[in-house]
Amino acid sequence: MKPLSNKTNTFTDSVIRRMTRVANHYGAINLSQGFPDFDPPQAITQRLAEIAPQGPHQYALTWGAQNFREALAEKQKHFSGMPVDPDQEIVVTCGSTEAMMAAVLTVCDPGDKVVVFSPFYENYGADTILSNAEPIYVPLIPPSFRFDANVLEDAFRQDRVKAMILCNPSNPCGKVFSREELQIIADLAIRYDIYVITDEVYEHITYAPHRHCYLSTLPGMRERTIICSSLSKTYSITGWRLGYVIASPEITERVKQVHDFLTVGAAAPLMEAAVVGLHFEDRYYRDLQAHYTHMKELFVGGMNDLGLSVTDPEGAYYVLMDISEYGYDDDEQFCIDLCEKVGVAAVPGSSFFKEDVRHLIRFHFAKKDETLLAALDRLSSIRKMKK
Repeated sequence: MKPLSNKTNTFTDSVIRRMTRVANHYGAINLSQGFPDFDPPQAITQRLAEIAPQGPHQYALTWGAQNFREALAEKQKHFSGMPVDPDQEIVVTCGSTEAMMAAVLTVCDPGDKVVVFSPFYENYGADTILSNAEPIYVPLIPPSFRFDANVLEDAFRQDRVKAMILCNPSNPCGKVFSREELQIIADLAIRYDIYVITDEVYEHITYAPHRHCYLSTLPGMRERTIICSSLSKTYSITGWRLGYVIASPEITERVKQVHDFLTVGAAAPLMEAAVVGLHFEDRYYRDLQAHYTHMKELFVGGMNDLGLSVTDPEGAYYVLMDISEYGYDDDEQFCIDLCEKVGVAAVPGSSFFKEDVRHLIRFHFAKKDETLLAALDRLSSIRKMKK
């Protein structure tokens, strides 16, 4: 038989989702794949129950139900101050994963290059390669995960650089980019005529004094920013796969066409139910931030109490742990052994870094108190893994 695609020859399965399977095999507490074990807001699930017998059950408009897009435009303006045309500047997608894929396909031609900060969410490199483009990685420097503006500019000035992917707040390192840092990125994007594709799924999960700033609101960035996001994290509905792209009308028109041929459209009944969440008042988002702050303090504070070497996330719901003291050269094997011997699942850090980083693992803490306390109890015995 003829060989399969060279483009996908180097792909593996998602390491994040692989660790969920390992966790299930050993009965470990799953702090690897980032989904909560608590329920979505009751108003959303109640609305879904009302919809179930009556619909809608057929295709929605390809780029998203009208009421969903209108509610999303209102929410976006409320939090960012940026007016959004629901008819010309929004495409509803099957999760932010599709939103990112559609955005990269919209922007890139074969041979173009895309700048990505490292560490990065594992899909970004694959999205670029599937678009026949080449990722260029720029390191974020631990422990604060700052970037060197000169190194970033060196990447931007390379031939055929077309776009940058920016995750803010960042998965996996929890960095929240300051307005000053975003201004550096904006200035370079304008200088070198580059699109910035933002992943903003954690926009409402930040920890004081850090606050999310929307890159698209900076001078000159409205027309060159492509916002990719979803409802998954904000409303604890990761399985609903409701994402979106917000961009200028010219870009959005092209994204609509790509999206149409990728997935046709997002799930009609789920959009209808989720509209309720898009209309939540500010109190919901304050309570959300307070809830995640509590979970961070419980879990990250507990890890510090155990004497474990961990980062202090500024946003999102992940924490990186340094495993240097345990004598492992292979962080994936460490994570497998952690599941088997300690009973807690994490993700090997090497899956997030372009650099040869094998001394970090990632936990997430979007869990009930009892889950996090049980995980901390098990982690209290982690030093038995030392070689």
